[in-house]
Amino acid sequence: MAQPLNADFDPAALKAFLSNRFGDAAMTLERIGGGQSNPTYFVDYGAHRMVLRKKPAGPILRGAHAVDREFRVLEALAPTNVPVPRPVLYLNGVEPLGTPFYLMERLDGRVFHDCSLPGLSPAERRGVYFGMAEAMAKLHAVRPDEVGLGDYGRPGNYFERQIGRWTKQLRESPSDRIPALEAVADWLPQHLPADDGRVSIAHGDFRLGNLLFHPGKPEVIGILDWELSTIGHPLADLGFCSMAWHSTPDEYGGILGLDHAALGIPSQREFLDYYFAHAVPTAPLERFHLVFSLFRFAVIFVGIADRARAGSAASADAASKWPLAGRFAVRAQEIIQGARPWSAV
Repeated sequence: MAQPLNADFDPAALKAFLSNRFGDAAMTLERIGGGQSNPTYFVDYGAHRMVLRKKPAGPILRGAHAVDREFRVLEALAPTNVPVPRPVLYLNGVEPLGTPFYLMERLDGRVFHDCSLPGLSPAERRGVYFGMAEAMAKLHAVRPDEVGLGDYGRPGNYFERQIGRWTKQLRESPSDRIPALEAVADWLPQHLPADDGRVSIAHGDFRLGNLLFHPGKPEVIGILDWELSTIGHPLADLGFCSMAWHSTPDEYGGILGLDHAALGIPSQREFLDYYFAHAVPTAPLERFHLVFSLFRFAVIFVGIADRARAGSAASADAASKWPLAGRFAVRAQEIIQGARPWSAV
């Protein structure tokens, strides 16, 4: 069995483990590209079609790459109407793959990494965006305590704590300082909205590229990549998802500058209205939420660059993502300064 490109474990060790669990069978293994954090693989073992996600090898930040939390939230949401892959098993410890990992079912569907959705018709594009909004509304309607996730995070003061967390990570980074990003970090705590008390499961990275759509319908069949999930506020996910309207195609595949009407892509206002029409009532999205999302994403790219320098990034092109931290910081400043509308684009 040939080892797949950039595999960070011995495939023979995985085969031996699966043989003990499922009996002897043929195994194929393929690394999935595109991820920047937890190494991810397609695993076919006999009749089992699965996806493996594991912690990366090497030193990592405390609390990062929490595949145990990913597995836990999948288990909790599997019985609900939230579209998630079925969890198979989780294994802690360094054996047999060197780091903890879990397996989940592999779903057949479509993933769109380019938010302009090339190759689709205008009607299909519109449907995909509204399907994304509906899937997010389903997630936020789940009460964490009713699915065994009451202790999945700390309820209340979510944005205040998140600003503190990401600012601390930014200030502890060994990378060069980005003045625009430092300015946004200073602006955020001075413009916190009042806490309306809404609590939900916050995905933390809710965007088009982390959704699996039905092969033939604009329906989300799987929300993926739960590494940053916690108990939080629904407007955190909504603001994060809205970043596509405020970033260009070369800034992680955004749609800023494109002719949305010609493409069939709803305006941000239409997207927000569709979400709120399907969601549990909550406060409206404000400028703060979008600025916070852009800030957090920028700091994530700083962390990706740090891991690349340390040699522990999951993606081979992780180092090239460093400039995006500054680009998203500038986008946040544009919104703060009113250089561009933030909710009607």
